Amino acid sequence: MAVEQPVRTPVAPSGDQTRIHNIGYRTYDGPRLGRTYATRSLYSQSLRGAYGLGRSVKSKVLPMLLFVVMCVPAAIMVAVAVATKAKDLPVDYTRYAILMQAVISLYVASQAPQSVSRDLRFKTVPLYFSRPIETADYVRAKYAALASALFVLTAAPLLVLYIGALLAKLDFADQTKGFAQGLVSVTLLSLLFAGIGLVIASVTPRRGFGIAAVIAVMTISYGAVSTLQAIAEAQNSTGAIPWIGLFSPVTLIDGVQSAFLGATSAFPGAVGPTNGEGVVYVLVVLGLIAASYGLLLRRYRKVGL
Repeated sequence: MAVEQPVRTPVAPSGDQTRIHNIGYRTYDGPRLGRTYATRSLYSQSLRGAYGLGRSVKSKVLPMLLFVVMCVPAAIMVAVAVATKAKDLPVDYTRYAILMQAVISLYVASQAPQSVSRDLRFKTVPLYFSRPIETADYVRAKYAALASALFVLTAAPLLVLYIGALLAKLDFADQTKGFAQGLVSVTLLSLLFAGIGLVIASVTPRRGFGIAAVIAVMTISYGAVSTLQAIAEAQNSTGAIPWIGLFSPVTLIDGVQSAFLGATSAFPGAVGPTNGEGVVYVLVVLGLIAASYGLLLRRYRKVGL
């Protein structure tokens, strides 16, 4: 018959063997910088990222290359104007961005997905909203960063043209007026293109899909509008040409600047909108900018849940 043995309780060794470990978190008693600082930091980081600053060398290649491509033709025009002692620049300030719209569209297509797609793909957006930053702050920071990057891209060659014109001793008043008109034009272009690019890129977390979608929207819309305008001119329906221009981002900017900034229209036959039609162009541009911001807000309110 088995005999049940009593269970012995282990005896703690004698001496001072007790240790208390405080593994809790320390209370932060430093300054609380709040939403404004967080939004400003996100804007700065996004703007730097639009040119690959603070990232790998590979990330810098395309944006810096496109920046150089935008500025080199302006430098060549300045050199020709100085060498030939021309009385005016070969291209108006307001015309330059329209001529280089393919480069601008490629920049938007490459950098809009980079700005937002990674946050969507790696699901880091809710982490932003766990801090003092709110949805509107995130959208404003991303929108402002891409618009600022586009403004730098489009305004830099205008500055090259302006400095070159002054070196060539062209009329200071005329050149200053044209330069100011060009800055207004590229400001509207930057806001419009940034909004459209971010809305398209925010739909998919796949950067490649975002790039393809932005290129398709920019290229197909411009090609289709240009084709329809050419057909309208061939059929002597010149009155329809300005209204067709409402359906492409590039032609929208062209219409605004030809109506109010004294630019020569790039429409077939140089048939730009009248002042009355130009008001419609301005309203459509401002409406698209506001709509882009609103769509981004709705998108990120859903993502941040």
